Amino acid sequence: VQPPERPLQAEEWNRLRESFQSPHMFEEVMFNSMVKYNSPVDVAKSLLTHVANSNGDIAYNLLLKYLALCVQQGQTSEICDLYDIMKFRFKKLESGAYNLFIRGLSNSDQWRMALTLLEEVKTVTVPSRTNYECCIIAAGRHQEMKLAFGLYHEMLAKDLVPSSIVLQALFDFNRGIKDAKLQKELFDVLFYLRDNQIHPHRAFMWSIKLWFESIPGGKWKGHLTNIKESGQCPVCNHQLENSDLTEEEYNNLREKIIKDVIHGTDTFRKTSPKEFEAFQTFVEDRLPFDIVIDGLNVSHIKPRKMQCENLFDAVNCLAKENVRLLVLGRKHMLVNSSNWRKEIMKEMQNKADFFFADNISEDDAFLLYATLRSGKHCKFVTRDFLRDHKACLSDSVTRQLFHKWQRGHQIAFSCSVEGRSIHFLPALCYDVVVQTSGNTWHIPYRDTLEDKNSYRIPRKWLCIQQK
Repeated sequence: VQPPERPLQAEEWNRLRESFQSPHMFEEVMFNSMVKYNSPVDVAKSLLTHVANSNGDIAYNLLLKYLALCVQQGQTSEICDLYDIMKFRFKKLESGAYNLFIRGLSNSDQWRMALTLLEEVKTVTVPSRTNYECCIIAAGRHQEMKLAFGLYHEMLAKDLVPSSIVLQALFDFNRGIKDAKLQKELFDVLFYLRDNQIHPHRAFMWSIKLWFESIPGGKWKGHLTNIKESGQCPVCNHQLENSDLTEEEYNNLREKIIKDVIHGTDTFRKTSPKEFEAFQTFVEDRLPFDIVIDGLNVSHIKPRKMQCENLFDAVNCLAKENVRLLVLGRKHMLVNSSNWRKEIMKEMQNKADFFFADNISEDDAFLLYATLRSGKHCKFVTRDFLRDHKACLSDSVTRQLFHKWQRGHQIAFSCSVEGRSIHFLPALCYDVVVQTSGNTWHIPYRDTLEDKNSYRIPRKWLCIQQK
C-alpha cells in the first residue's frame, strides 16, 4: 500500500479503507507502509484522528507504529506526548515500546528522560543492550563521561555484551581529554578487547588511533602495519606474544574439552557411544597425527567442483610437507556417486588415514579429540569457528585458552581468485589479541576483504608507540 502524500479527511480515509482487500487490517497495513516509506507525521496523525473518531480509542499496536515513525524522524515533542498518553492509557508498557522511547529520547535534547525510562525498565526486567547503549552514547555526546562509564560497567555486570558501536563511541567522545581516570577507563576497554578476543573493525581501530594521538602531552603515534611471520613488528621491532600454551595449560585444556565439550554436550545425539569408542581406538592405534582435516567441510570449498576433487586437492597440497594426515569423512563418501568417485577416494587413502563416521555424526567432536590427543604440534583444518564448543567450556579462563590454542592450531584455507586452487594459510606462531608493553600497544584489526579470504584471522595491525 502506498500511503497518501497529504493528511486526509474522514471520508477519504473511509473510501481508501473500503477499497482495501482486507478492511479489518487496513489501519495496521497502512501504518506499516507509512513507517516503510517514512511518511510525514501529519499524514499519520490524520489517520490516528480518524481511528479515534471512528472507534472511540486507538489500539496499542497502532500507537506503537506511530511511535516508530516519530522515532525514525526524531519528532521529540510527539515522542514525549505519546509517552504521557500511553502511560496514562495502558499503565504498563512492554519492552518494544520502551526500546523505541529510549532510542527516540536519547537522540534528543530530552536525553535525560531516556535515563529515567532506563530506571523504569530496571524495576520490571533487565534492560536490553540497546537500552544501555542508547543512554551511554547520549551521555557521551553531552560529555557526561562519568555517567557513560557508569552505565557501561553496569551493562557488563549484567553480562550484556557491548557492541563495537558503543565501544568506538567511548573513544570518540574522550578525544583530547586530559583526565587520568578516563584514560584508565579506556585502557581497560582495550584489555576487555584482549580478554574477549575482539578484533576491532577498521573504523573502530581508527578511533583508537586518533584517541591515543589526541591525549594532551601523551606523545603517542600510531602506525598501520603487517606483522612478520616470525611475530616481529616492523615498526617497533617488538616480538609479539607466542601463541603456544605451556604444557600445564595444554593438558588442562585437553582434559576440559574432553570432559565439557565431547562428553558433556549433545555429542551423542549425533553419534553413538559405540561409534565414538571405535574412533578413539582408531586414533590411539595410529597416533600421533600432524594435521587433522574436516573432510566434509573442505569438500564444499568450491561449489562448482566435485566434492571429492576439492578434498583431493587439499590432501595433495598438505601431503607435500611429508606430514601424517587424518581425514574425517562420512560413510556416504565410499558410495560411488557424482560427487564421490571410488578411484579418487582410493588414491587419497594412500596419502592419508581416513575415518568414515556415520552420516549423522558430529564432526567437530572427532576433530577436537584427534587433534588434542596428537599433541601440541598437531594442527587442524576446517572453516568452522567452533563457537558452540567454546560456549560449552565451564569458565572464562578455559575459554581464553581455547581461543589461544585455536588461533595457533587452526589452518585457514580459501580458493584462489580464479577458483582453480586452494590456498592454506599456516597457523600463526604469535597470538592475535590486543597486546601492550606499557609504552607500546599492538592492536589487530579486521578488514572486510581479508575477513572473507582468511576466515576472520586479522593480518593487519595498529602499532601505537609513546615517544
